[in-house]
This record gives sequence, structure tokens and C-alpha cells, in this order.
Amino acid sequence: MRATFANLFASCNLAAFFRTRHNHAMSVLRWTLILIPMSVAVGSLCAAFLWSLDVATRTRFAHPWMLFLLPLAGGAIGLLYHWMGKSVEGGNNLIVEQVHEPGGGVPLRMAPLIFIGTVVTHLFGGSAGREGTAVQLGGSLASAFGKFFRLDESSTRIILMAGIAAGFGAVFGTPLAGAVFALEVLAIGRVEYSALVPCLVAGVVGDWTCHAWGIHHGAYHIEYVAGAAGAIMTEPLLLGKAALAGVAFGLAGLLFAEANHSLGGLFKRLVPYGPLRPVIGGILVIALVYILDTRDYLGLGVWSPDPKAPTIAGFFSAPVDHWSWLLKMIFTVVTLSSGFKGGEVTPLFFIGAALGSAMAGVLGAPIDLFVGLGFVAVFAGAANTPLACTIMGVELFGATNIVPIAIACFVAYLCSGHSGIYLSQRIAVPKTGGGLLPPDATLRDARAVRPQPSISEILSLGSATINGNEPMAHKHQVNASEIGMIRIYMKPGDKATKGSIKTLWSSKPLYRALVAQAKSEGIMNAVAHHTHYGFSNHGPVMEAGVEISNPHLTMCVELIDHRDTLERFCAAHGDLLASKVIVYKHLEHWSIGPKGVDHEDATPQELATE
Repeated sequence: MRATFANLFASCNLAAFFRTRHNHAMSVLRWTLILIPMSVAVGSLCAAFLWSLDVATRTRFAHPWMLFLLPLAGGAIGLLYHWMGKSVEGGNNLIVEQVHEPGGGVPLRMAPLIFIGTVVTHLFGGSAGREGTAVQLGGSLASAFGKFFRLDESSTRIILMAGIAAGFGAVFGTPLAGAVFALEVLAIGRVEYSALVPCLVAGVVGDWTCHAWGIHHGAYHIEYVAGAAGAIMTEPLLLGKAALAGVAFGLAGLLFAEANHSLGGLFKRLVPYGPLRPVIGGILVIALVYILDTRDYLGLGVWSPDPKAPTIAGFFSAPVDHWSWLLKMIFTVVTLSSGFKGGEVTPLFFIGAALGSAMAGVLGAPIDLFVGLGFVAVFAGAANTPLACTIMGVELFGATNIVPIAIACFVAYLCSGHSGIYLSQRIAVPKTGGGLLPPDATLRDARAVRPQPSISEILSLGSATINGNEPMAHKHQVNASEIGMIRIYMKPGDKATKGSIKTLWSSKPLYRALVAQAKSEGIMNAVAHHTHYGFSNHGPVMEAGVEISNPHLTMCVELIDHRDTLERFCAAHGDLLASKVIVYKHLEHWSIGPKGVDHEDATPQELATE
């Protein structure tokens, strides 16, 4: 009897073993059939893009007068996105958001729109890059493949990351860096290992495909080697200089990101009509050319027919360059923040290489080595991807200098703070004390909660005295007004069906549709709150991970305005809200203003702008 049970147990274990191996093999085969064609498509499109970009750059150099058409080109790009691309204006941030919370997907039209917009930007002299285009090409095609194969949410996240890896690896010729970039860019301090192999496969296949089309990438060389030839560099003094330079590289990445976001916000406030912004940006770029008397900072900056012009390749062998990094930053920030299309990374390579040259002069360090350090480290700080940038440095310059490369990238990452070029990037592990940052916060949230002067500091004049005796008179007063708030509870997966509320091409998450509709109807404030830990309707207690919310937990959309306005909004969209739990709460709105000014009758719009 024992032998019978033992044989039965062994046969069951053997069957389970083979069943597991069979399922694993079928999963590998399935992903291979999806990833290979997707990566080939992305690599081919990136090859066409790089070829078009080269033709556009050569045409611009051959016909300098084309710069004067930059405002018209900007207007054309603005109109194209205004008419056809409102749902894809988020660009790279939209792809990152879709990886975190798969919803409506990345529209396929993102690919042709960003392709055309970037080539036109470079053809007429805008200072932009190419990484953003490659990532959006990859994300758009990957999303289309995911929809075609009817992938679930988990698989959709993986294929979107693989699309990013394929695009990044193909456009820069760095497949390993592309794979790690796709895993690392989603959340600060955390790497998404679930997509490790798919991203590696996609990055390698995308790069191979791009090379198969005859596209070649620029070659960069660092001649300096410390100690014995081929040895890993471990000179303490030199590594200390690399760390000091890393501080400058991180601050440069921080400055670039904040300048880009701030100027972009200013453009949107001053010029509400989107297509007009790149027209003004084009005029400003032309003005910069004549004010500074140079065209050297237009376009990519990878090469130039003028051997004396500052270029990325030229910094490795040229004398110390002190200010090209700042001038390129100004041209690029004006171009991108006004609405022209392209990426930030190649300009960041230029800025980093130029700043590395300047730091080499200040620190008395080898120029070509520090140019290479700046090349990858400024990007590491601006994108918060130190591992990917370290690997990129190895792929571009060789492993001999991996130690100073890693030091520069890691220090730059720490010194750039909770800032970056991708505002949808989440903060999984804060670089410093979390402070006011909630779980699952994004860089956009971090910018919103940065320390500001407190109300107590503003109103602390009462504690000050004149000549140590009499308190100073208050110059301001608190003005209160009646206001209300509703919270509409729902699940993250609830959809706004097409036609029921303003949607473009397909249904979108209800919470996003409600916020967008509230914006269009002039509601004072509208925000969506995701739930991280709790229970709903007497159900079990559940929690959400750091990188993606639990789709079964209740979330809410919070609207703030006068009660009658909120009632009209709910009545107008009762078909969507009839089954939702809605809670109303009375609030007071406080505003600080000069004495004698009564804000009781102010409109929500007036209150919102104070």
C-alpha cells in the first residue's frame, strides 16, 4: 500500500513538474511571438526617423534661411496637435501613466504625430532631441500590439515597457541601457524586474533592426586611462573630482527640468491658445540667434559642417568650453516649453558634455573623461535613471572608466532632488526624507507640495514690535467665503462610456473624464484621490502597491465650488453618477487680502486665482 501511494505521489509531482514547464514554455513562445514583431516594427520606425532627422538637419545647414520659417512651422505643429493630438499631448508622461495604470491605452496616432512634429522642429532650427520621439514611437506601437493581442493589464504594462526599451535602444544604439531605462524610469528608487527579460529582448531586437536598415550611431571615445592600460580606474583624487563634478551635473539636470516646466507653465498661462505658443517660441529662438550672434545651438548639436562649432563629438577633443552648456540649455528650454516636439535627452547629452568640459577646466581634470561623465550624468540627474546612464556610459565609452561614470551618475541623481523631466515618474523610494509626500506620489505631486511660506509666517507680523514695545499694525486680513465640496466615490476601473461625457476616440477612466469635464465647465478645483489602504462596502481590508493602485479599492473625485454649481454638475451628468456614492461637505474659503477689501461676493474663478 505504501509503495502504491509513493508511486502515485511521485507521478503527481512529475505531472506537475511537466505541466509547469509546459506552461512556462508556452508563455515564452507567446511573448516571443509578440515581442519580436513589435520590436522589429519599433526599430524600423526609429531607423526611418533617424534617417529623416539626418536629412532634415543637412537641409537646414544647406539653407540657413529656413530658420525664419520656424514660427510658421511651430504654428503648423500646434494646429496639428490641436486638431488631432489633444489626447497624446502628454507625450512620454502619458506612456508612463499608462504603464502605472493601464486604461485607455496609448493612441496609435501618437506615432505619426510625434514623428512629423519632431522632424519639422529640426528642419526649421528648433533645439530639441530625439529620445522623446523614440519612446513615444515605441509606446504607441507597443500599445497597438497589446490591444491586438488582447493583453490583460499586467501584460499591457510589460509590453509598454518593452516598447520604451525598443525605442530607446534603437535610437541611441544602447540596447542594454534602453532595457534598464524602461525598468528604471517608472519610479524613483525602484526597478520593475517583472519586465526584465522582455525589455532586454525588445532593446536588443530594436537596436539590431535599426542597424539592419543601415543606420549608424555616432562613436565617442575617451582616450584617458589612469594607471596601467586597461585597468579599472580607482585614483582617489580623480574619483573625488568626479563626485564634485557629479554635484554640478545633478544641479544642471535640476535646472533644466525646472526651467522647462516653469517656462512651459508660463506659456500656458499667458497664451491660452495652444497653437500660438510655438509661434511665439519660434520668434524667441530667432531673437536668441541674433542677440547671441550664433546658430551653433540649434538642432541636435551632434555634428556641424563648421569644424569650429561646439558639438557633442567636438567636446571630447576641443579645448575647455565654459558656457556652451548654458546657451544650449536656454535654446532648448525655449523650444520645448513653447510646444515644439522632440526629446530632451540629446540636448542633455550636449549640455552635460559641455559642462563636463567646463568642470575639467575648473578641477584640472582630463577633458575627454569629464566630457564623457557629463554626457551621461546630467541625463541621470534629469531623468532619475542612474543605473541606465551608468550602463549607457559603459556601452558608449567602454568599461575602463566605469567607476568614475558610476560615481558621477549616482551623485548627479542624488543632487537633482525630487525633480525631473518626466513629471509622471513616481517616487517609490524618496531620495531624502519623505516629508509631505504621500505614497505613490509623482514628481508632479512633489512640485506641488514643495515648502512655501506658511500662513503663520505671513500673519506673524502681530508678534513683531516697533522699538520693542508696540506691535506692528496688520496690513492684511482674512476674508472668508462660503464654498462646498463633494466627493464622488468609484473604482479606478470605472469607465466613461463614449458619448456620455467628453471623450475623444474611446472610453476613458471615469475619474479622468470627470476631472476633464469639471475643468471645461469652470469648476474651481477637481482632483482624483487613489486609495492605498482600506476597505469598501464592508469588504476585506486591502492595500495597493507603491507603483500601481489596486483596481478593486474605492477612489474618489473631489470637486470644490459653490453648492449650486456642484448641484448643476451632478444633475448634468446624472447618467454616470446615479449609482455613485456622493458626499457633500460645507467649507469656508479663506483668502488673504488688504484690509477693507471684502471677498465675500468673489466668484470661484476670482478665488481660484488668488
